[in-house]
Amino acid sequence: MFEFALPWVFALLPLPLLARLSLPRARPLTSALKVPFYAELSQRGESNPVNRFNLLLLWLIWLLLVAAAARPQWYGQPISQASSARDLLLAVDISGSMETPDMLLNGRPAMRIQAVKDVVGDFVERRKGDRLGLVLFGTRAYLQAPLTYDRNTVDTLLWEAQIGFAGQGTAIGDAIGLAVKRLTQRPAQQRVLILLTDGANTAGEIAPLKAAELAQQAGVTVYTIGIGAEEMVQPGLLGSRFGARRINPSRDLDSDTLQAIAERTGGRFFRAYNPQELAQIYAELDRLEPVEQEAASYRPLKSLYTWPLGTALSLALIWALIPAFSRSTGQRISRELS
Repeated sequence: MFEFALPWVFALLPLPLLARLSLPRARPLTSALKVPFYAELSQRGESNPVNRFNLLLLWLIWLLLVAAAARPQWYGQPISQASSARDLLLAVDISGSMETPDMLLNGRPAMRIQAVKDVVGDFVERRKGDRLGLVLFGTRAYLQAPLTYDRNTVDTLLWEAQIGFAGQGTAIGDAIGLAVKRLTQRPAQQRVLILLTDGANTAGEIAPLKAAELAQQAGVTVYTIGIGAEEMVQPGLLGSRFGARRINPSRDLDSDTLQAIAERTGGRFFRAYNPQELAQIYAELDRLEPVEQEAASYRPLKSLYTWPLGTALSLALIWALIPAFSRSTGQRISRELS
């Protein structure tokens, strides 16, 4: 839709005419040059096409300048944008134990980190309207992706994460502390942290329960997920069945601490034994922390004042060249009369 932001500016259109009628004419400082054919030239001057074009051009330039001052603008079609006050951080364990191949993806054994990337990637794609961030932790915790609406970047950085980048230990407390620090830097009605790990706190400077206390004070809800199967067959000599034995690959998982963290911050603790259960957990998190459905609409605004202004400047250049054309025309008329 086209409109003028300041339509009242068009009231200035008759200003040059009013100035011409109200202001006294300027008196010449020197005597006029009298020529024998002055009367004939003055009669021709009133109907001279060059003069009429000159006057018309000046009025057109003035009209364009007034139109530019009125700020013409174009409003586009309304665009809906999902809005949410939720800041959501994903904290993913990339310690050495996440290489344990006790998951099944498409019927084949897979490492825990592969299952996490597959499931969490789908979760990230569904969170339209939330600000998402990514924390990777091992012996240390790092902010891999700050809070952003760019879900594709968060997903890409998650898939590029490699085991051991942050060390072989597990700093759960540091991961929570870093997440709380980042979440409290921005105002939000809801601050959520989803922490996934397969072990116990073995590194870092902050104890997990102390970090949970900080999260509670900052109004951060922490959902914790413990991942890992409870039984896995460990091959025997040279990968054969001879000497194979069944082990519990999740014996180091500290479920009690993870549950205490969740309860203290108003969240929940989940246990995932396989990728299917992990996917169900993230679907449940979608239900517990739904994406804002109400959308805020806006209309893109494009200012168009440059068009009349540019046209006025171009016409002003033409007007500046008219005297040269007028002199050549006058010389031709003088030759005809002489």
